[in-house]
Amino acid sequence: MKIYLDLIALLNFSMDFLLLLTVNYTLKRNSSWKKLVLGALLGSLTLIFLFLPCSKMFLIIFKIITSFLICIVSFHFKNWRYTFQNMIYFYMTGTILGGFLYYLNIEFSYKQKGIVFFHEGLSINFIFLIIISPVILYIYLRSNKKLKSQYNHYYELFIFFKDGQKLTCNAFLDTGNKLLDPITNKAIILLEKASLKKIDTKRIIYVPYHSLNNHGLLKCISPEYVEIKGQKSKKYLIGISEEEFHIDGINCILNSKCQEDLIC
Repeated sequence: MKIYLDLIALLNFSMDFLLLLTVNYTLKRNSSWKKLVLGALLGSLTLIFLFLPCSKMFLIIFKIITSFLICIVSFHFKNWRYTFQNMIYFYMTGTILGGFLYYLNIEFSYKQKGIVFFHEGLSINFIFLIIISPVILYIYLRSNKKLKSQYNHYYELFIFFKDGQKLTCNAFLDTGNKLLDPITNKAIILLEKASLKKIDTKRIIYVPYHSLNNHGLLKCISPEYVEIKGQKSKKYLIGISEEEFHIDGINCILNSKCQEDLIC
């Protein structure tokens, strides 16, 4: 079997560069392209050890040391925590990319009959790897950024009622929720009706509201106080929403006024 070392080195350099570029973007390291190229070159030069008679334990230790040096060259050494975080993301991103490429290789290169897989002769070639890898990492970065942005607005909210009952909610901070009770001037936190099954809702307050396309009376409850991020407050009403919130894992919508308590 012929092994083209130059192609392997080029492929390895391309993969390492893409991984370092992803880490640089994800962790906002602001490292220069020159440093990333040097780090990827360092990773490519170590390929020679794969053709030497080395034990598995030596190769594992060698790979860890190499990853450490690659991160030092690419992002400098500020402290151990900083460097360790760079290494973790470098490995995580590599695992995600490797997993996708392995799946594609299995999907296109092998046929299945029952539980038996056999090779058809078609495999993911060098050019395809170079093209598809940036696409995979781009999709991963976009998805990761979107999830991070969304989950930054997730909070745990505790509602304490006057009869001693307590309700724990998964809340989402919606700056568009500016509902206020015009009489008490209390901000309104919206809660799904289904979450109040075990709570006494006999003492209802009807609050008039106006939205872009609708208006009417909103059923509200006056709690003893609410607590978010350790901050207790009595300046909120709990509005009962008849409809479910179509946000993953959320049963409560915080008011924009809650930002004041979150900053404290």
